[in-house]
Amino acid sequence: MSTEQTSAANGFSYTLSRTLDAPAVKVWRAWTTPDQYAQWAYAVAGSVEMDVRPGGAWKATMATPDGGQFPLTGSYLEVTENRLLVVGMDVPGKPAPAAMTMELAEQDDHHTQIVLRQTCDTAEERDMAEQGSTMLLDSLSTFLTEEARD
Repeated sequence: MSTEQTSAANGFSYTLSRTLDAPAVKVWRAWTTPDQYAQWAYAVAGSVEMDVRPGGAWKATMATPDGGQFPLTGSYLEVTENRLLVVGMDVPGKPAPAAMTMELAEQDDHHTQIVLRQTCDTAEERDMAEQGSTMLLDSLSTFLTEEARD
């Protein structure tokens, strides 16, 4: 596994890139199957619902390290199976969803590059989103490694 992280100099954007030890189809399944997503994305078991198609809705209740929980909702803005997922996240008080882009590029039968991108309204929002996305990539990588052993 390799990791590359960069923050764009213009605006409040970030891009995270990582090579995962799994084919794109397994990475896609982990990101778009409720039971798998809940196992690695800090979601409360049974709380994840996904209608993975453009315009389809999703929701999940996330668990925090201190034992708290908070609900998230949104929709899928773009879907290209095993390649591209643009997820809209509802933000209270904002008219438009915050969009995060996840791109997959299969490098060979056993490795996939994943790239996460997001533009935020403020530097603080960007820093928090980037930290959360880094945690998700760490957890996803661990999940895929453990699944490969099973």
